[in-house]
Amino acid sequence: MADICEGREKTPLLAIVGPTATGKTEISLRVARNLGAEIISADSMLIYRGMDIGTAKPTREERDLVPHHMIDVADPGDTYNVALYSRQVKGVLKEIRKRGNLPLLAGGTGLYVRAVVDGYNFTDAGTDPELRSRLMRECNTLGRAALHERLKKIDPLTASRLHVNDVKRVVRALEVYYLTGKTLSGSAGREESPSFNLLMYGLIMNRKDLYSRIEERVDKMMAAGLVDEVRGLLAGGYTPELTSMQGLGYKEIILYLKGELTLDQAVELLKRNTRRFAKRQITWFGRDARIHWMDVGEKGVERVAAEITAGAEGVFKAASNDINRA
Repeated sequence: MADICEGREKTPLLAIVGPTATGKTEISLRVARNLGAEIISADSMLIYRGMDIGTAKPTREERDLVPHHMIDVADPGDTYNVALYSRQVKGVLKEIRKRGNLPLLAGGTGLYVRAVVDGYNFTDAGTDPELRSRLMRECNTLGRAALHERLKKIDPLTASRLHVNDVKRVVRALEVYYLTGKTLSGSAGREESPSFNLLMYGLIMNRKDLYSRIEERVDKMMAAGLVDEVRGLLAGGYTPELTSMQGLGYKEIILYLKGELTLDQAVELLKRNTRRFAKRQITWFGRDARIHWMDVGEKGVERVAAEITAGAEGVFKAASNDINRA
């Protein structure tokens, strides 16, 4: 890991990533307590207040054990995106560094993770509602694949990281290019050099066990009152078209509440969609050679947490001492 240790003046950053239902919350909590770290969520749904069950948000008790950041920072009706997330995390990182603590980035939203660890900078791109509407119309007319293929010709690196069905981010990448003449993978999307000593771990398990855990997780959400949570959000004026309400667990239950699906059908759809989401996460993170993969199914939560703790202590001990002396 000599390359990770280069540049001690850089802020140490530990990241724990991977697909949904692999135990990121529990393992991150254990590691954070072992290291005295503060957790920064890298989950695009945990930012929303009042959306707790469907997002599998860490409980209040869990958040009381370890400082958490980037959870409950927006209302479901707010406009929120990765650019705003990136800016807010920069402020959080400065505060954690002032306290002399280790930041632990934990989550499964690939673009949010990359925005932090690779220093994405979206501040100069701006937005153009008319351009975005035109691109969406083209998507509806030509199809998602055509828009993704266009991005592939303009910015192959960003296109390789985005699924063809991730229309929102494909459109955003094209919008940035048309507005600035620069690609997201180039100077419009990145700072010149990341500012971290980075150590990344990925959690994984065999597909059969992962899918079993996903089904158990959905069943627990249903038992915990997911239907009532979604019903309450709709009653509060949050419409199905909102980005927040299009999240996993919400869009499927909305179909049930609208009478378009039975409850059993909605639950099965949620399980299927979550399995597909996990596959996309595996593909996304699988492209990053910096990630040290840990098999949770084979090793278990305690051993994985212990090995990540030991690895972080080995890599960051000198860097942490430097920060404490600053």
